[in-house]
Amino acid sequence: MALDWDKLRIFHAVAEAGSFTHAGDTLHLSQSAVSRQISALEDSLGVPLFHRHARGLIPTEQGELLYRTVKDVFHKLAMAESRLAESKERPSGPLKVTTTVAFGSTWLTERLKEFVDLFADVEVSVVLTDHELDLGMREADVAIRMSPPRQPDLIQRPLMTVSTRVYAAEEYLDEKGTPKTPEDLDEHNLIIFGYDAPHPVPTINWLLDAGVQPGLRRRPILRVNNLYGIFRAVRSGLGIAGLPDFMVPAKTNLVRILPELEGPPIQSFFVYPEELRHSKRISVFRDFLLRKVAESNF
Repeated sequence: MALDWDKLRIFHAVAEAGSFTHAGDTLHLSQSAVSRQISALEDSLGVPLFHRHARGLIPTEQGELLYRTVKDVFHKLAMAESRLAESKERPSGPLKVTTTVAFGSTWLTERLKEFVDLFADVEVSVVLTDHELDLGMREADVAIRMSPPRQPDLIQRPLMTVSTRVYAAEEYLDEKGTPKTPEDLDEHNLIIFGYDAPHPVPTINWLLDAGVQPGLRRRPILRVNNLYGIFRAVRSGLGIAGLPDFMVPAKTNLVRILPELEGPPIQSFFVYPEELRHSKRISVFRDFLLRKVAESNF
């Protein structure tokens, strides 16, 4: 036997009020309509739910049992409604972010503690890859990319303009000397992005051609298939490389050299599918990133 939720709602109001009239006032129903609904509920259950007295209604033993059960259910429903309303105000749920190995390893992950502290109900996961994941197929919710997205139906928001400059470790410069002109790079160890890997940007190996002498072709001492690997190799003292500013920490053994040299600017984008336009967790993550970028003074 299926219970009628509308009749149970009326029964709950009657049990709370202690009379058909007062329950009718609460429910905006007539006294007779409330009485008919309770009688119909009693008929369907086959038991009386109230003792009817001149001074009001008193639940029977069966009525008291049903009241306690219905009251508990209504309380849980009210709690669920409250939590659903709260979830609209406070972002919650999974948030899968993808970005390049370099940006994620050096800049993004260092700043996520603050976001997690602010939005503890958002379950963040990060996928670091130099391949583009398919956001349309929900391989990730959002992406931070170093080039405009090629997929259709994606919303893109410019995030920052990345500058790439020339760096070497103090130990390398002590051993090999500091190049004074771009032409001097012909005589130095250059570390570049490997050709067998997907390039984050087409011009990533611009340092190979900067100031190169006519007729000469620079031979790098090392090729690495991601920027974070290049960063670690430069920091070890192996050679010189062009590195994005976001990779270089404030306290480091890396020294910027040849200040007149700078690689082509890289525009990064915050990207997500059109269907997630109104997602609260995505909007707060976007705003958080924009604030942290502003603080970084890129």
